[in-house]
Amino acid sequence: MTTSPHELDSADPLAAMRDRFVIDDDLVAYLDGNSLGRLPRATLDRLAAFVREEWGGRLIRGWSEGWVELPVTVGDELGAALLGAAAGQTVIADSTSVCIYKLLHAAAGLRPGRDEIVIDATNFPTDRYLVEAVAEARGMTVRWIEPDLVDNVTADVLAGALGDRTAVVLLSHVDYRSGTLLDLPGLTEAVHAAGALVIWDLCHSAGVVPIALDASGADFAVGCTYKYVNAGPGAPAYVYVAQRHLTHARQPIEGWWSAADLFGMSDTYEASPSIRRMLSGTPSVAGILAVQEGVRLIAEVGVEAIRAKSELMTGHAIELLDELGLELVTPGDAALRGSHVTVRHPDARAITAQLIERGVVPDFREPDLIRLGLSPLTTSYAELAAATRILGEVVAPIG
Repeated sequence: MTTSPHELDSADPLAAMRDRFVIDDDLVAYLDGNSLGRLPRATLDRLAAFVREEWGGRLIRGWSEGWVELPVTVGDELGAALLGAAAGQTVIADSTSVCIYKLLHAAAGLRPGRDEIVIDATNFPTDRYLVEAVAEARGMTVRWIEPDLVDNVTADVLAGALGDRTAVVLLSHVDYRSGTLLDLPGLTEAVHAAGALVIWDLCHSAGVVPIALDASGADFAVGCTYKYVNAGPGAPAYVYVAQRHLTHARQPIEGWWSAADLFGMSDTYEASPSIRRMLSGTPSVAGILAVQEGVRLIAEVGVEAIRAKSELMTGHAIELLDELGLELVTPGDAALRGSHVTVRHPDARAITAQLIERGVVPDFREPDLIRLGLSPLTTSYAELAAATRILGEVVAPIG
């Protein structure tokens, strides 16, 4: 007998977490938390208090009363709860794109004499565009790898691109299309064996997949906070730099916030010896506070518990999609996928539009992919069941 959505939700140890978020929309199912997470109620209260009491009440005194330290203190919280990173290696800074740009330059600068940057040709557009731009600016060459959509970047695929010219490899931990989860420790080891450095894009994994950057020997990492961290649209990203690289890593946007003496106003620039060296200009205090509230929710539950629900829910989604006869392009093995499930259909764009009209919000990706993002803290089994039922009704007339 098939277990009902009600029974699954009743047995879900994280079901009560849904009440900790603002859910007062008119949607049948929100399956796009892997692009923009829901608003935590704690964030609503925190930002209201910040505007009224800190910004409104303390004005510029707020900087000396704690705002200056926020990029590092919240970075440490995020690093500990989401990344497996010891203190002093993670900082909240800029957008994901700006952070990737900084890390590409920093990593390339640590491998003088090597002139190739490796990236897969199917990585997220921003990552690819930035690799091309940095390679051109530094007189380097881009070595492209062409992985399978589902199997993605494996050790064998990567091995063919690594050599004594490889300076940096940029990889996404979870593929933004298929949801395939890469072997972060294994691929990091392979890159190091070639004498190169690796930058991990954690946008689709941090907060929903256990990560151990320190234990894996990772060099650099970057990620956004508006997906599974639920920090809001345009929320600031974060940068991780392994302690062993901090002294020599030099990023290209050297602003006053990365200086050794923030308020010294020195005539000459001297980089901070700490993770602050990855900052540039004045950070968004409100944005960082939203990150902090999202991180604290995850820390309260624990990423392991979130991952456990993610594996169960994505597995259940795959069963429901199989019943509809749709082509799955996400690994069937739970250990090899993140927290979204993707199907292929030639009319994916039109199907997505019809789903949205009926109150189901998934995500469309060119040219023919529909992503169902399952955010364990906010997505219910009832939502998933309703969404797949409506999906079946939309797809049936198309055939």
